[in-house]
Parts: sequence; C-alpha cells; structure tokens
Amino acid sequence: MKWLGAILVLIAATWVGFELSRKLQQRPKQIRQLISSLQVMEAEILYSQTSIIETSENLAKQVPHPAASFFRSLSDKLQLHPAGLYDCWEETTEAWIGTTALKPAEKDVWLQFGRTLGQHDFEQQQKHIQLARTHLERELEESEEASQRYGKMIRNLGFLTGLLIVLLLI
Repeated sequence: MKWLGAILVLIAATWVGFELSRKLQQRPKQIRQLISSLQVMEAEILYSQTSIIETSENLAKQVPHPAASFFRSLSDKLQLHPAGLYDCWEETTEAWIGTTALKPAEKDVWLQFGRTLGQHDFEQQQKHIQLARTHLERELEESEEASQRYGKMIRNLGFLTGLLIVLLLI
C-alpha cells in the first residue's frame, strides 16, 4: 500500500511538471495567434473596410482556439452593445485571458490596442496595429527563449520533486 501511494505521488508531481511545461510552451503559440489576428484585422479593417463586428466574426472563423473564442465572445458582446467597443474589448479580454497561457504583459498590450481601436483614421489605425504587433513580437521572442530555457527543467523538476516527496515519506 505504501508503494502504491509513493507511485501515485511520483506520477502526480511529474504530471504537474509536464503541465507547467506545456503551459510555458503554449504561450509562444498563443502570442503568434494574436499577431496573426492583428494582421488579419489590419486587412479586414483597412482594406476591406468591414466593421469591427464583422471582423470579429471572420476572425473567430479563421484563427485557432483560444484566440477564436476571444473574437467570438467579442462579436457577441458587440452585437448587444455596439456603441461600447472598448468596454466590450476590456470585458472580453478580462474573461478570456484566464483561459490562456498569456502573461500580464500580453494582456496590457492587448488592452492598450483595444483602447485605440476605432478611435482614429485608417492611417493612424494601421500604425496602432503595427505598434501592437511590434510589442507582441518582442514578447514572443522572450516567451520562446523562456520556453526553451525552462521547459525541460520544469518537467525534470516535477519528477524530482515527486521523488523527493516519496523519499521523505518512506
């Protein structure tokens, strides 16, 4: 019975390490999704001149999860309250960010971009989109470096922590 408990503790700690490592690896993917969403948004708004509601609906169909869920939720909120774009953007971001591996830095960039959305002419809007992309690309570089540096270490640390707990309990 003691050995069964030891094996379960080891498996649980190893699983926690792998889960934390997976979350660390998902962050760069999700930042790339935001960057590609901004590129599609730029094309939709500036060149096709579609409304933000239509753009959100199109993005929800084009980008993968979890970014798609953000735009789907934003589109739904904007259809109910079309006048409050930033309020809908902020509310959707606050509810959505917890379901992602994104950090507060990406959240701040995303909220700052949402604050400028629809406030300027096409040329200024394009500059704000490019600025947000630049900030996200910087965060992407940092997250890829962290993922490479700490991913394997976190997995190993989970296993070793489980092993330490087992040794202390035996």
